[in-house]
Amino acid sequence: MTLKLYNYFRSSTSTRLRAALNLKGVAYDYIGVHLPTGAHRTEEYAGVNRQELVPALELEDGTVLTQSLAIMEWLDETHPERPLLPAEPKARARVRALAQMVALEIHPINNLRVLTFLDAEFGAGDAGRKAWFNHWVHTTFQPLEAMLAHSPDTGTFCHGDTPGYADCCLYAQMWNNRRFEVDMTPYPTIRRIFDALDALPEFASAAPSQQPDAG
Repeated sequence: MTLKLYNYFRSSTSTRLRAALNLKGVAYDYIGVHLPTGAHRTEEYAGVNRQELVPALELEDGTVLTQSLAIMEWLDETHPERPLLPAEPKARARVRALAQMVALEIHPINNLRVLTFLDAEFGAGDAGRKAWFNHWVHTTFQPLEAMLAHSPDTGTFCHGDTPGYADCCLYAQMWNNRRFEVDMTPYPTIRRIFDALDALPEFASAAPSQQPDAG
């Protein structure tokens, strides 16, 4: 039985997990959950993930894993080849910090349900949602760029010359940035890392536009 990945093509949490699965060479069945139509709010999907969020990964024994960072760490623990996290404790802490800047500082306040709430409750409209999104990206990308640009631990990718945990998060965020027309001019190191990642088939095939439910 193949793993089942419940996800949405445009979801950055889904994109980061697709990239991680690809890096590990782990096959999965793609199950699209169309967020804009409320497919995640159905009784059927709530039976998969009580939080009604994507992604969710159903294992061969029927166990369902949720939360992309937790699933990525499970992948590293159960599929040790091509590790997502470095072995040395200080290096692991650095990589986790870089990943969490994106996954915990940017994503939670810029995801679909927050932007929908801004519009419904405060009449933000397209311009307001874009301004909100851009503000919170820049708030974190400014220090993230400095941390990457000035650290000797940064290589071709976020940490050294092997892509991993932080790269999966950064790559996914960059696709959302494009949707909301974030000016990336101030972030040459981040742009360079993204370009290097996008040249890898494991990442390029995880991109939103390459998914079967893209439209």
